[in-house]
Amino acid sequence: MEHSRQPDDAFAGEARGELSPRAARALWSGSAGLVLGVLGTSVLVAGADHGRRLPVAVVLVLAQAGALRWQARAPLAVLAVNAVTGLAVWALLPAVSLTGALLAAQVTLCVLSATRPRRVSVWALAAMCLPAPLAFGAGGPAGLSVYLLTVILAWTAGQWRRAQQERTRAEARRAVVEERARIAREVHDVVAHTLSVMVVQAGAADDVFTERPEQAREALRAIETGARSALGELRLLLRAFRPEAGNDESLAQLRPSLARLDELADTVRATGITVHVHREGALDVLPAAVDLAAYRIVQEAFTNILRHAAGADEVRVRVTAEGERVKVTVVDNGRTRQGSSATGGAGRGLVGMKERARLVGGSLHAGPLPGGGFEVAAQLPSGDAS
Repeated sequence: MEHSRQPDDAFAGEARGELSPRAARALWSGSAGLVLGVLGTSVLVAGADHGRRLPVAVVLVLAQAGALRWQARAPLAVLAVNAVTGLAVWALLPAVSLTGALLAAQVTLCVLSATRPRRVSVWALAAMCLPAPLAFGAGGPAGLSVYLLTVILAWTAGQWRRAQQERTRAEARRAVVEERARIAREVHDVVAHTLSVMVVQAGAADDVFTERPEQAREALRAIETGARSALGELRLLLRAFRPEAGNDESLAQLRPSLARLDELADTVRATGITVHVHREGALDVLPAAVDLAAYRIVQEAFTNILRHAAGADEVRVRVTAEGERVKVTVVDNGRTRQGSSATGGAGRGLVGMKERARLVGGSLHAGPLPGGGFEVAAQLPSGDAS
């Protein structure tokens, strides 16, 4: 199936000049129709008074049209065949211009220029210029100019098409890299937050396992709930790579969103930290990208608090939609642990949050507060992020 092809393999095929069967057929039918329509008509008109030469010339034109079928696979060989047969047509019927007789060769030169390295197409261009003295002898300076102009235009059109393809491939590669980075950020956010909560809960369960077994069981149940939620989100991420699998309503309910902010806060509350969540404004009509970015920023802020905010026992989350902006603020009352940086010691955590905000057209600031604690403040567009 076409979906099973890896992107890098597809790019490699395009770089080698490979066309899909449908594109190859379309190229052949279009170029063969052009040759038969233009050169074929010229041969029939010019050969009307040459009864013996006309059938041979017609066969040569048909041979050129047939050879064009393989121009995408072997353009050099097809160019040689069409150049020889074109010169033969011109020799049989001098009334047909050399430019017209070599029309099929010019079409192949264009394809070769578009699909093969420039060093190869330049040699082919030089070879196509060799009959220029014949064009001068037959039509003088005007005939020479027309011939050289058409040959150079054919090669230039191929180069333009090649440049277009290279830009398209570069954009596609960039899109793949960005998508991989996005998936990596998603996996990081899911795994880092869940593991941080599980570590805290496991430590709490170990501390009270003997004296307060019921509290230990609650911590273990919180670990199970967090793990199940993380597995659901990871399945949702993997589902993005399987478009043929269709939609799953149960997985759609697990999609990260500000509507699930209370569930996210509950995972932190289960560790013993008090979490206050305040919403204000129309948050249910945000673009999906902004909604996800806001959720992930809050999630990463929670993760940083659990991992790096020593002594934090209270967190305030405020999400407000004001005009064309959405403000997301997460403030804790902890202190930065020894060895942690001013960025909260979160490694790439804050870098990832800033990147998320930037990708949707917003901004993010994070840093310690004068009276203690740490604040993450983001502003995101509430309209279309594009």
